Amino acid sequence: MVQRPRGTRDFPPAAMNRRLALEHLLEDVAQRHGFDRVQTPVFESLDLFTAKSGQGVIDQLYAFNDKGDRPLTLRPELTAPVMRMVAEEMRNDTKPLRLSYYGQCYRYEEFKTGRYREFFQYGVELIGAKGPLAEAEVLALAVNMLHATGLKGWQLRIGHVGVLKDALTGLGLSSEVDERSGEPPVASAMRLLDKGDDAGLAALFSTHGLDPSHAEPLRALASLEGGVETLGPARNLLSSMDGVSLDALDELETTLVALNALAPAPPSLAVDLTVARGLDYYTGMVFEVKVEELGGEGQILGCGSYRLLHLFGLPDLDPCCGFGLGFDRVLLALEAQAESEGRDEAVPGETDARPYIAIAPEKADPMPLLPLVASLRESGARVELLLSKKNYGRIIKWTEGIGATHLLVVKSADLEAGTGRLINFKTGDRIDVKLNSEALLSAL
Repeated sequence: MVQRPRGTRDFPPAAMNRRLALEHLLEDVAQRHGFDRVQTPVFESLDLFTAKSGQGVIDQLYAFNDKGDRPLTLRPELTAPVMRMVAEEMRNDTKPLRLSYYGQCYRYEEFKTGRYREFFQYGVELIGAKGPLAEAEVLALAVNMLHATGLKGWQLRIGHVGVLKDALTGLGLSSEVDERSGEPPVASAMRLLDKGDDAGLAALFSTHGLDPSHAEPLRALASLEGGVETLGPARNLLSSMDGVSLDALDELETTLVALNALAPAPPSLAVDLTVARGLDYYTGMVFEVKVEELGGEGQILGCGSYRLLHLFGLPDLDPCCGFGLGFDRVLLALEAQAESEGRDEAVPGETDARPYIAIAPEKADPMPLLPLVASLRESGARVELLLSKKNYGRIIKWTEGIGATHLLVVKSADLEAGTGRLINFKTGDRIDVKLNSEALLSAL
């Protein structure tokens, strides 16, 4: 028997209802923030991703040559395709662009809890605006989305790559690539700080003619832990260093003040002033969200301000700001919390609130019931008509099997009288009702 490929999943109706509820919830929040939905192809030119991430990324991709020998790949993420679409299709659209997207992505890697070879990503991009307020808008959207899902206990970690970069360049380290190490000394220093390698940092300073003791305030900066209150001590440390700019710290403080006005407070907020990731990709504010239920795979959302559009000839639109949300991981966390609390509903709205009516002609001609079925559906009810002949016991079993809340049983004599027997499967009540949509809906 042919089985589904390794690292992929099927979604039966119950699972799909939950996923649709989460997707619609996220999109509703995005629309209320002014973001519009876009969509890109599932496969793209391989060059799109090697230009962003280098040739080393190919081993992680489902890459192939098509029948025209063109190198293509199933998309491993959605940010680069959206940037490609903006460059091709939306150059002249009114800026800033507020775009949301959702879809399947593919990476060839070992899968485990929360990580699959075929996975789903929801994300947003704010393009054509920069600065603390633009960053706060994106952060607020992320916070409002997670707040709307009902997810509990998550932590927002936020930083700014400019804080550390400005401090290091102010001390005299270069941001140009060093031939000996193959990377800018600033990047080397940030990596060493991130690892806590004090000896390596001192050696780097000495190699570039700087007093190793100048790194001490940076080590103190790295040791700061906490929320917004860490900004004060950080300002004092940076002010004690000659030639160091406070611009990035000021921007981060403005972003946090704006976020406080635009969204509810996260369950936990931590400020990390020594963020070292992606120096050549990220340009300003960076953030991530983690949730304990997923353990080592606990990051469910993250990104920040970054540069990509210069790759497509649109440097004037850099930096952009956005985030990717791990749809599968958010859902896993919601399901884990629902299970621990004994709740059946993991996502708000996953239970359909519409009336769900099964209509079963018992030894009667179904044709006269078709106008009633159409009228009920037009009124917004979910209606299923029994399409085969069954006895009464099997009609009851069929209704329970499809999960209908109500059953309308109609016999041949009922058709002549214009009535039927309505059974409420939640209460067990049975009443006779007229065979018209208004009477039936009022009886539910």
